[in-house]
Amino acid sequence: MRFFHLADLHFGKSIHGVSLLENGDQGHWVTEFLKLAEEKKPDAVVIAGDVYDRSAPSGEAVRLLSRMLTALSELRIPVMLVAGNHDSAQRLSFAGPVLARQGLHISGLLSDSPILTHVTLEDEAGPVTFWLMPYVYPALIAQSLGEESLGDNDRAVRRLLEVQPVDFSRRNVLIAHQFVTAGGEEGIRGGSESMVCGVGQIDVSAFDGFDYVALGHIHAAYPVGRDTVRYAGSPLCYHFDELRQAKKGPVLVELGPKGQVSTETFVIPPLHPMRELRGAYEELRDRELAETRTGEYLRLVLTDRRMSPEIGAFFEDLCRARGSILMERCSEYDPFAGRAAALSARAVEQKSVPELFSEFYAARSGGDELSEADRELLERALQLMEQSDIHEAPAPRDMDRLLEFILEQEGRA
Repeated sequence: MRFFHLADLHFGKSIHGVSLLENGDQGHWVTEFLKLAEEKKPDAVVIAGDVYDRSAPSGEAVRLLSRMLTALSELRIPVMLVAGNHDSAQRLSFAGPVLARQGLHISGLLSDSPILTHVTLEDEAGPVTFWLMPYVYPALIAQSLGEESLGDNDRAVRRLLEVQPVDFSRRNVLIAHQFVTAGGEEGIRGGSESMVCGVGQIDVSAFDGFDYVALGHIHAAYPVGRDTVRYAGSPLCYHFDELRQAKKGPVLVELGPKGQVSTETFVIPPLHPMRELRGAYEELRDRELAETRTGEYLRLVLTDRRMSPEIGAFFEDLCRARGSILMERCSEYDPFAGRAAALSARAVEQKSVPELFSEFYAARSGGDELSEADRELLERALQLMEQSDIHEAPAPRDMDRLLEFILEQEGRA
């Protein structure tokens, strides 16, 4: 049994105001994936959630998914799809029974019955059952099971799986959109999914017994705990931080007889590759003037000076001439880093609060000094602080007095 494992398509995604749908990136990826599917002729395609970037997708995003699923149907390749946290479970579940007759099996939400949607396919080694678990959380599982409370995500998911009529003597595949860890140790996060932040962890041991677990939710591609529990990753980089992740793409999973599983990742080159330019201005300038690559999405990070309008305009014009887009530009240069490092703890202790704040302000503003009005405001705030208990929140009267002072200063100006 051979099937493709996909996840986190996020059709309709935009990066720094650039629509990856309107700019052709996601449509190009779908076209290339369909070519790969026609070449490899898998027995199925599983999509582990977040097919859309938002719960109310645009018409263009819906049409792109429709094109992809229609083409797979014409190739007579069954599709198993679960809803992710970005999807609308109700929208995805629409006409589910009718679509299932065409080989499109969708699990958008838990129904009144806690039994997961499951589909069984046959090959020469016997049956393989695919169990479709959409994005779930404890309250939703408890409601489906008719129980009051199930605690955290790990306990709730284990309880949900306990009631499934799974025959573990045969081959079983679980499709899930969850945050899975191994022994409490997180895998690769960051980028466009950095807000996961450890919330809702499920230990990989909850899925013991399944021959393969097709995961979605994290945009990096990597196995969790064992090679057969795996995140496919998003099809494209959706954040410049994701450039640091391992290559990702459709995962072709092959199930032999019980216990025999192998995987192979196919990288689909993006229509517009993403690249980060990091370094000193002159070095980057000379290197990019000699560069011949075109049609990229770029991030510029200066390390030796502040980002000036002139430098930004130079690189934007250079990118535009190559059909590229400079999506992000910033500077990590801190002219006061050396000075701050040289200050000893004793030297800091000898400075007054206004002096320390003035240095901090100058460091953050690129060398600008506090104005006279700012100094008066700082002194007034310090006076109020000295009159109050520093361990308590500012009293309303103190805030009113400070507001009156600010308004007085504005009236003078």
